[in-house]
Amino acid sequence: MAYSKTLVDSIGRTHPRKNRYIIDLINASDEQRKSLEAKKDQHPYNIELKSFKEKEKVFLEGLEKEAREKVADGENKKLSGLIRRNFMAERKVEFYKEYIDLSYDAELSYHKAEHETRHIPEIISNDAQLKKDLASLEEQLSKIDETQRAKVLKEIEEKTNARKERMNDEINDLKKKYKDGIISKKALGTEKKIRKRAAQEDITAYTFLDEKKSTEEEIKNIKHHLNVDLRSKLNVLESDVSDVRRKTPIEVEKTKPVISYLTALIPGLGQLLNKQKEKAFFFFLGALFIYLVAIPYALGFGNYQGNGVSGLITLAEGGKRLDKSIIFMIEGVISLILLALAIFVFVVSFKDVHKVEKEMIKGVRRRTWFETKQSIETDGFPYVVSSPAAIVILFIVLVPIFTTVLISFTNYDPDHQSKFQWFGLQNYKLLATGQGVAGKAFWPIVVWTLIWTFGATTLAIAIGFILSLIANQDRIKFKGFFRTVYLLPWAVPAFITIMFFSQMMARNGPITGLINDVFGVALDIKNNTLQTRLALMLLQGWLGSAYVFLLSTGILQGIPSDLYEAAEIDGATGFQRTLKITIPLVLFQTGPLLIGQYTFNFNNFSIIHLFNGGGPFNPSVYGNVAGSTDLLISYIYKLTINNSYQGMGAAVTIIVSLVLMFFSWLGFRNTKAFKEQ
Repeated sequence: MAYSKTLVDSIGRTHPRKNRYIIDLINASDEQRKSLEAKKDQHPYNIELKSFKEKEKVFLEGLEKEAREKVADGENKKLSGLIRRNFMAERKVEFYKEYIDLSYDAELSYHKAEHETRHIPEIISNDAQLKKDLASLEEQLSKIDETQRAKVLKEIEEKTNARKERMNDEINDLKKKYKDGIISKKALGTEKKIRKRAAQEDITAYTFLDEKKSTEEEIKNIKHHLNVDLRSKLNVLESDVSDVRRKTPIEVEKTKPVISYLTALIPGLGQLLNKQKEKAFFFFLGALFIYLVAIPYALGFGNYQGNGVSGLITLAEGGKRLDKSIIFMIEGVISLILLALAIFVFVVSFKDVHKVEKEMIKGVRRRTWFETKQSIETDGFPYVVSSPAAIVILFIVLVPIFTTVLISFTNYDPDHQSKFQWFGLQNYKLLATGQGVAGKAFWPIVVWTLIWTFGATTLAIAIGFILSLIANQDRIKFKGFFRTVYLLPWAVPAFITIMFFSQMMARNGPITGLINDVFGVALDIKNNTLQTRLALMLLQGWLGSAYVFLLSTGILQGIPSDLYEAAEIDGATGFQRTLKITIPLVLFQTGPLLIGQYTFNFNNFSIIHLFNGGGPFNPSVYGNVAGSTDLLISYIYKLTINNSYQGMGAAVTIIVSLVLMFFSWLGFRNTKAFKEQ
């Protein structure tokens, strides 16, 4: 990376170089450049710059000593520091004024001192004036005549009582107007509030006739300003200095960002070498996390049973009798996440140091801690706020997900509960071919799950939408009553409704008995596959319709009547208006939510489990691990909880998750919210 002829500051403006040695290097030929580099210390500019730096060092050391001698520490250390800082700034202006054209560092020091001499006297003067006012008020407070104050308090009490009586009279007058029908009840309430507020303001004003109270309030106000003004005015000063820094470039002789590469393995060291001490502290904490937590844990230190990353590979094979493969796997996954966090810290630290170095080569000054804090408070605020939640998500969400994915590639089954091994794609192969005790039922359950999802959800949507259309008709009376009835399935807990209908549809239940008595048809719903499936779909249609009814009703009430009137004028029938106006508008606004209903029913475990436990059972088709109405979600439950086929259950879980994510993406990809991401 060669030297550029110009420098760039933080806001993008270009500046000419002041370092005449670098200018000569830029303009020199290869042979001349070698000669210049060999005689670098003899270059006139470098001699002049070295002389300036020696003078600056002597000047600053003497100035520090002189400031300590002439400005003694007072009660307020901040104020004493400011007085000392102002004294030094005045001397700096005189010193650096001669060297402005020599280097941009000298120019920055001059302008910084200039701003300090402009702001600090005002800060000191304001603080002194506030203290003077405070002392005056405290003296005034001590001289208050209590005898005279007693008279004033009595006068305040009289005025307060008189004002309350007048307020009561005004309120009584308002009540009379309300009784006479002159004003409404709402106006009465509003006017009463206005009268009471006005009376309270007047009574508060009376209290300030008390000289002691008013003086105490002024003292309180001045003390507040003493605490706040100094800090706020210092922030203004730092902002002005920061602005000067952004507009003043820096010249460095290096052409390559070497520090970032040399310090890459020790986060914080690069920041320290770049003179960003506060930022370095936080990255050093990251380095401690890497070398004291992440790497040791990944190597097995501090593990409960596992052996870090290597334990994830071995899964306790050849280990102790009490070692469990699942613990080795979980701790291995945690190790990987900790290593990922460590890599993240390495990358962020390297990029930060690298960026600062590259910008300094271009002429941009490194940020001070004040500027960094400002950046964090504005641009970085969302990241700071969301970081704790993101870290928690890593462990309570990603660890279970990664563990489930990994379990699907193992032989974690009833014969390998304590120790299991990697099994490759065998679980997926057994599912795809429908083989084995656990895989036999997979494809029949997939078919029924799809039929159930589209059938039950579409039925619920249709019922809910039709009911909302009926309840929204102008000719319908008692709309409130019907809307309440239609919402009952949603209001009553679903598990109560499911268990109630499960009992009602039993072999000797009221519903089956009624159908038998009326139609002469003997039903055995819970022991017949077709009847159970139909009952489940009808029941879910009823349960799910209430939510769709609520959504559709809200949208129907928001459709402008002008659309229907215009369509009617054009000769559209009621059916055509519903088909061309109502349905498109409702579907457009409820589309994403209706997609969610399909997803919900795909994984609707409760209704299957509570109604008939996934039965009736048909071992010839489903084996001993599932029933004829089990969905994939209840199939997973029975595989893992009831039959201990965790590896197979994890494989089914992964397949279900991928399918749901794909179809959800298909449904959401055309929505505005999805496109704006």
